[in-house]
Amino acid sequence: MPELLRQFIRFAGVGCMSAIGHYGLLILLVQVVHTDAVLASAAGALLGAVINYLLNYHFTFQSSKKHHESIAKFVVVAAVGLGLNTLFMWIMVSLLGLHYLLSQVVTTGLVLIWSFVGNRFWTFHEAPISAEKLS
Repeated sequence: MPELLRQFIRFAGVGCMSAIGHYGLLILLVQVVHTDAVLASAAGALLGAVINYLLNYHFTFQSSKKHHESIAKFVVVAAVGLGLNTLFMWIMVSLLGLHYLLSQVVTTGLVLIWSFVGNRFWTFHEAPISAEKLS
């Protein structure tokens, strides 16, 4: 199996674990605290991002980058992801009147693609060691 596919499968698995945190907080805030679904989704996405970073750094990409470098890039990718999450949720819940959980499932799939590409090719990307650096 090609490494890119292996990483995507790991990334998706980590995403499932992050989604448990995200959806758990979303449901808790909407059902128990009676928070607006869009705001609750944003809070859940933030919790999911923390879980996501730690597991992807160590498990998916097995990064050796310094945390200060990878966290800064991860925050940018996650911030764009949060913006996309919030935008898609607003469109589906507020404009289209769809149920918030159905909207979140669709949103999660869309943001998953952005997050994998951003993290794989930017956040955790490590340039190959050139022959010049080895000598």
